[in-house]
Amino acid sequence: MSSELLFVQGNEACVRGALYAGLQFFAGYPITPSTEVAEHLAEMLPRQGGCFIQMEDEIASMCAIIGASLTGAKSMTATSGPGFSLMQEALGYGMMTEVPCVVVSVQRGGPSTGLPTKVAQSDVNQSRWGVHGDHSVIVLTASSVQDVFSITVEAFNMAETYRTPVILLFDEVVGHMRERLDLPAPGVLPVVDRLRTSVKPGINYHPYLPREDGRLPMSDFGGMHRYNVSGLFHDIWGFPTEQPETVDKLLHHLVDKIENRAGEIARWKEYHLDDAEEMLISYGSSARSARHLVESLHQRGHKVGLLELQTLWPFPAKLVREKTAKAQNVYVVEMNMGHILAEVKKAVRNPDRVYLANRTDGQLIAPADIGKVMRVIEGRGV
Repeated sequence: MSSELLFVQGNEACVRGALYAGLQFFAGYPITPSTEVAEHLAEMLPRQGGCFIQMEDEIASMCAIIGASLTGAKSMTATSGPGFSLMQEALGYGMMTEVPCVVVSVQRGGPSTGLPTKVAQSDVNQSRWGVHGDHSVIVLTASSVQDVFSITVEAFNMAETYRTPVILLFDEVVGHMRERLDLPAPGVLPVVDRLRTSVKPGINYHPYLPREDGRLPMSDFGGMHRYNVSGLFHDIWGFPTEQPETVDKLLHHLVDKIENRAGEIARWKEYHLDDAEEMLISYGSSARSARHLVESLHQRGHKVGLLELQTLWPFPAKLVREKTAKAQNVYVVEMNMGHILAEVKKAVRNPDRVYLANRTDGQLIAPADIGKVMRVIEGRGV
């Protein structure tokens, strides 16, 4: 089968990616600017034999997709900042119980109801630190409609591989802009299926006993095995425990299975970095403006490059450190008060040469905004 060319919003590209990856269950509550995700899935998912349900709120939505995933269905929800805040407790439950699912947050300005229809990248830190307790998380993003599609497929694959909730952190501009989408035929992109246990009925099944490769085979809840699922610290059978050694081992497992594979999880794009003396780091729609400026400067002979991050968490510190090694100055371009700036400063060898180029007023940061910061720092025309 050949690919199909479409002209769609980023939110619809996310829908197409989820369906390509095998989405079977969606539960959500409409909220700007993610509503189109639910609207398109309400029409398209039942046609493919899946289930769509509009819940009473985001708390119920997150709980519903965890329950659906436990029964064997690939599941997803979509929201924005305020709804994402409501999901945090159940998101932590999904991490503790190691339930694969995907959470889409299309960012808007905050805090509170903030700027419902305007762009921001204000949920970056919430996506990492919103859940209480020590934990790790996978957070992916994209700057184009085509990349929204492919990174959504990646999100489902990672959720199944690492048996964990995965967050897709887009923003209003990416969600609502329309671009060409080259929709690949089935089988072109790899899709990771649910790893199910080979343990036969009547034999003890341990839902939290990893294989040698670290993956945990699952058994569909309500199927051929009876087992316990608890948000409390638990043993390999899933039953609650306060035994110090078991608690410590489980916590390290939950963190290490992600942090120790940060290099495998890292996704990025780079432009003109080979000889770059000045370097921009960005993500989401901010990276579009950063790339425009970099291409313009490069054509005029300036040695400027861009590192576009598509994995925000676990933060790819090693990648950033390597790519910035030869840069005289590093500019972090984002639409918040410096969420990723702080991580870049911790990663690089010379944090005093890392600067923030940002907007926080609900407007897309423009190439000229970035250029102004560079002029001040470098004292040259941009």
